[in-house]
Amino acid sequence: MARIAGITLPQEKRIEIGLTYIFGIGRSKSIKILAEAKIDKDKKVKALTEEEVNKIRQIIEKREKIEGDLRKDISLNIKRLIDIGSYRGMRHKRKLPVRGQRTKTNARTRKGPRGHTIKKINKG
Repeated sequence: MARIAGITLPQEKRIEIGLTYIFGIGRSKSIKILAEAKIDKDKKVKALTEEEVNKIRQIIEKREKIEGDLRKDISLNIKRLIDIGSYRGMRHKRKLPVRGQRTKTNARTRKGPRGHTIKKINKG
């Protein structure tokens, strides 16, 4: 059982994919980490030795900001944008799309379900 950064990696997955279960590590970062550790990316998580797991853990701790630290940084950055009153901060505050997407139609995920103001009457 491989545990890295408090996350238990899935045993049946390839290590390249298993590392992406850690918040802050995607496919490209996982490939770079495995190349630096000199571990085959096609190897299954359950086939890793304790030495290989420790090597991966050390590289991640040394180079990457992951899990709690990364989440905290992201939330502090959003709070900073809101505090300084920037356009992006206002969009975050109002729970609207931040990166220039249209909102007349679409944006339902961010805005939530439609609020119908007039109840529809069935004539029949």
